[in-house]
Amino acid sequence: MKPYALHGHERAITQIKYNREGDLLFSSAKDSTPNVWYTINGERLGTFDGHNGVVWDIDPNWDTTRVVTGGGDSTLRIWDTETGKALHTISTNTSVRTCKTGKALHTISTNTSVRTCSFSYCGKLILYTTDQAMKMMPELHIIDTTNPDHMKGLSTVMSIKELGMTKVTSSLWGPVDDSVITGHESGHIVNWDIKQKKKVKDVFVHKSQINDLQYSKDQTFFISASKDTTAKLFDTHTLEHLKTYKTERPVNSAAISPIRDHVVLGGGQEAMEVTTTAARSGKFEARFFHLIFEEEFGRV
Repeated sequence: MKPYALHGHERAITQIKYNREGDLLFSSAKDSTPNVWYTINGERLGTFDGHNGVVWDIDPNWDTTRVVTGGGDSTLRIWDTETGKALHTISTNTSVRTCKTGKALHTISTNTSVRTCSFSYCGKLILYTTDQAMKMMPELHIIDTTNPDHMKGLSTVMSIKELGMTKVTSSLWGPVDDSVITGHESGHIVNWDIKQKKKVKDVFVHKSQINDLQYSKDQTFFISASKDTTAKLFDTHTLEHLKTYKTERPVNSAAISPIRDHVVLGGGQEAMEVTTTAARSGKFEARFFHLIFEEEFGRV
């Protein structure tokens, strides 16, 4: 196996995603320009130009004809994969008015970042979440790409504005597009019912921020990665906690092997804490654990 180094970003990577066929890799970073690459040789196919700040998340749809990105410039953008052209831009800017005895005193334009975004399996719906900003609470929205009003930001399929004070840091669509699973800064994992537009289950599973959520191949399980130095395995339907994989450093991402009973964890200390030490001291190794027995058996 020959490794390829993909040189296309100038700042830290925030997300990478394969398309369904596995021939393309999509990446976003803090440099405002998402990229798409050929996986067979590491060649950059193109970029998606238009964001004015960090791009927190990126996701291609089922047939890779469209790509959605969410950024710190308070926009959700939908792109044509082939041409790289922005088809729709939805702004999260909100005007907040302060009043006294019926008279408007101030109008403040509030900008809030789009933290997570993803296409549903049918490819028609898009889930996105926003951060807390000033008096604006974190929110969760679902829009229909076939509805012109949704593409203009005028309405949604579902909006939940009572997520609490802690923002959503990672999210997953339910197996048949009828639910959404969100991981929060507080360490909570929540299952939302889309049809009933309400919280189905809320479990407190981590002592610190959840950085990542990823499914197993058949989506019956998912794994969480957290700053509390652990990754945990859950049942998708019940959110029952099944296994825990312990390390001594923050876990930024975790994935379940589609062909073996293995999980891999990636993470490390914050850069500011290891700038004067060797890379090994920062504990940046990828670490492999047995899915069932929770035992570490290798590092890279």
